[in-house]
Amino acid sequence: MNTLSLRPILRHSVGFDQFDRMFDTLSKIDESANAYPPYNIEKIGDNQYRVTLAVAGFAEADLDIIQERNKLVVSGRITKDAEAEDAAPVEFLHKGIATRAFERKFDLAEHVKVTGANLENGLLHIDLLREIPEAEKPRMIAINGAAAKKLTKK
Repeated sequence: MNTLSLRPILRHSVGFDQFDRMFDTLSKIDESANAYPPYNIEKIGDNQYRVTLAVAGFAEADLDIIQERNKLVVSGRITKDAEAEDAAPVEFLHKGIATRAFERKFDLAEHVKVTGANLENGLLHIDLLREIPEAEKPRMIAINGAAAKKLTKK
């Protein structure tokens, strides 16, 4: 059996260091069950990302976005209105727009947080920001050269 390694591609993605593990997990799951809704992941800036899900037919009230530690969970369930129940049943000749309930989980890298979400034209945009604490940022170390040797000689 051939396996696909995404390590060369993912070594350049800063905010999503765990994707290799996630893709390995996804490849072992039934793909048809995990293909809805389709999504994109974009890198907008050095530490800014956006996850976009195609959620046609869902209203803001039908969607939930939860971030718990390093997990982002997006779920959707269309609630039936009382008016819709009273209306005559609809007979579909072709039903190509899926509006079934879903739950999508994303593993986030350390220090990535959700900064906002926007539903526009059937696309749910979730903005992410990676904020590295000051203590964990790289810092410049001074090299003690000739000047330091003069001070130590006495």
